[in-house]
Amino acid sequence: MVTSSDKAKLPVRLVLSGLGAALLLAATVLAGVYLGSQTQQRFQDVGQSWQTFTAEAERRGALLSRIRGHLGYGGIIHNFKNYVLRQDQRYLDSLIRQFEDFGNTVDEYRKSGATAVELGHLKTIEDTIALYRSKLPIAQQAARQNWPPLRTDGLVKVDDTEAVSALEALEAYWWDKHQASTQDIARAVDEGEALVTIGFRFLAGLAVVALLLYGLFYLLQAELRQTIGRLSNELRERRVAEHVAKKFQRAVDQSPATIIITDTQGIIEYVNQKFCDLTGYSAGEVIGKTPQLLQSGDVSGDEYVALRQQLVRGEEWRGTFRNRKKSGAPYWAKTAILPLRDDKGLITHFIGLGEDQTERRKARDHIHRAQRIEAVSMLASGVAHDFNNVLTTILGNVHLARLDAPAKGEFSEELEQIEVAAKRARNLVGQIFAFARRQAGEAVAVQVNEVVEEVAHLLQSSLQPNIAIRCRIDDADMVVKADPTRLHQVIMNLCSNAAEAIGPPGGNITISVTADAVGETPERRVCVSVSDDGPGIADDLQGKIFDPFFTTKTAGKGTGLGLSVVANLVGEMGGQIDVTSTVGQGTNFKVRLPLSDERIEKRSASGELPSGSGRILLIDDEVEVAATCAKLLRRLGYDVEEYYDPVKAMQTFRSGPDQFALVITDLVMPGLSGSEVCRIVRELRPACPLVAYSAYQPDGIDFDQAGIMRFMHKPIEPAQLARIASEMTRLDHVG
Repeated sequence: MVTSSDKAKLPVRLVLSGLGAALLLAATVLAGVYLGSQTQQRFQDVGQSWQTFTAEAERRGALLSRIRGHLGYGGIIHNFKNYVLRQDQRYLDSLIRQFEDFGNTVDEYRKSGATAVELGHLKTIEDTIALYRSKLPIAQQAARQNWPPLRTDGLVKVDDTEAVSALEALEAYWWDKHQASTQDIARAVDEGEALVTIGFRFLAGLAVVALLLYGLFYLLQAELRQTIGRLSNELRERRVAEHVAKKFQRAVDQSPATIIITDTQGIIEYVNQKFCDLTGYSAGEVIGKTPQLLQSGDVSGDEYVALRQQLVRGEEWRGTFRNRKKSGAPYWAKTAILPLRDDKGLITHFIGLGEDQTERRKARDHIHRAQRIEAVSMLASGVAHDFNNVLTTILGNVHLARLDAPAKGEFSEELEQIEVAAKRARNLVGQIFAFARRQAGEAVAVQVNEVVEEVAHLLQSSLQPNIAIRCRIDDADMVVKADPTRLHQVIMNLCSNAAEAIGPPGGNITISVTADAVGETPERRVCVSVSDDGPGIADDLQGKIFDPFFTTKTAGKGTGLGLSVVANLVGEMGGQIDVTSTVGQGTNFKVRLPLSDERIEKRSASGELPSGSGRILLIDDEVEVAATCAKLLRRLGYDVEEYYDPVKAMQTFRSGPDQFALVITDLVMPGLSGSEVCRIVRELRPACPLVAYSAYQPDGIDFDQAGIMRFMHKPIEPAQLARIASEMTRLDHVG
């Protein structure tokens, strides 16, 4: 029951309530106005901050663009490499300007308020550019001294991978920061302005229900704070996830290994950039297909079936594939294939990781090839001396026997066959030795037609009867400056190869000697052409036939050195060799050598060796060689004293240096070397004619300093020995 006092109190409560409501309403309105104005002020501050950030971002974006220009086409790295390759002053001038501009750009970026992350990326880029700058003096020296570009490139080569990666990371960092800040600020501004508008409308419309408005506003504010907190957390988590995903994607794309992911049926779902760079396929060309498109055929289908079964069992597979690129070129990849499992342990995909082994394989093949060449060199050095001593003895005694044999008959023919075989053996040793030692020999004036006719004569008597050799010589007086033995070896090799190519069916070999007028050089040349009507050489093999150890013959039938030796010898003589061939029609080798103006005196048509007189001191530790040469020289009229011990020979020479018209010595001897013999002879009698010979020319001997007037390569040709002895003894008589 309500009493009067209660009634009296009710208006008071109502008044108080109304007053309280009015006060609350007034406070609410004032608070709303105050909060609205403050919120509006905050958003104005946010807008001002956004304008400031945008200006800063645009400034840094421009600086980043300038830095990228310095690392890209036409920039520092591009102009530096162009300067190394082309040695053009314009590139150097551009480099100097760009180095200065790059430094100014980096300083300006650093002063723009860069973060520690940005400063770290800038430092990586600066270090790389500084390394290029430190290499500039080397490139300038190379330009001044005209170094080969490959040599300069090896000295100034700089790995700019980290700089490029740092630039990309810097741009990505700037872009992420710019995008995130832009979105957050814009969203906050929009939402804030909407809230302020809604708040003011609610305050104006619900002024009479201040308490309810206050409660609703309070609840709305609390819920808004919770919502913003949840959104902020979600955005933060999403940003972290996106950052991790981007790092993972960059790591996969920039991986030095090829990465390929397939489903359990082998259908390709993903390949990284390294895979595309290595194989030549784009991602769009391989996704949806199987790795079968890479197979070269070297691995059998059964092996691939076993590989798949191993993967299905959950086991990884490791090995090396020889695959094929899109262009058809082969490459080797060291590969690991692993199964990928889901949370339940079920295999969902297979991932293949590959490492390119192509260059490593090539390097290994080059090492093996170099080792083979080194082995040939060691073999040649060890065998040439002893074997050529044997051939010297054979050739010398065959010549002596032919002097006593009838001019015609079976015995004469048999001696000729022995001489042919010995000379062919000499050429075989010379092939290996010339390839391994790379010695140019002694260049003298040589009449080309005489060498060609000698080769034709030697070969005709040793080839099968159904192979005919023809000679066509335009000018019998054409002379070249070359080592006669080497020139003989070149023509003999080409003719022997032609005969082997013709084979049992038989055919024709034509040796032509003409004045060459082909080519851009004005130098007059002699062209020696060796052609056959054999099976010819396939087009894809013509570029390889001069490579060392390349041969199309079956195992045991060829060394692969013949044409390589020929090419080396022709190059040493200042000439060039070319080949033209048509399958089924034959092959033509053309050797072009510089024509010499020297003229050679006509030799006696009888083929007799020049005789002479005088006392000759002959020194050789090989008894057979010394005895053979001495016997030949005695038949030519000389008084010869041969010694097998160089120490005893020098004792005899000391007792009477003037009694000898000529000293002939081997260079490689035990006890006292040939160079020591020459030194002693020169000390005792400086004007004494001195001739040396050896299976090869030992390193470190200067013929002029040693006083050696003539040098002969073993095996010694009787005609060469006779000619040199005649020249030297006449020289002594004149002196």
